[in-house]
Amino acid sequence: VSATDADEGLNGKVKYSYQMVSVKASKIFHLDAETGAITLMRNLDFEEGASYEMEVEARDGGDLSDIAKVV
Repeated sequence: VSATDADEGLNGKVKYSYQMVSVKASKIFHLDAETGAITLMRNLDFEEGASYEMEVEARDGGDLSDIAKVV
């Protein structure tokens, strides 16, 4: 995921975190708090789940935020 902020300095720095994620998905997907990159921590198994949903929050240093659903 990617978010931008036009502010300079600390107020323009965006951090990412899960707003909502299932326990199962949190053991499979890793969210990098600095870059917003979502990567696999292990291989996907279609028999365990055909799809996953999570909500990722992007928050800037000025305490503004937004949420995106990732499927």
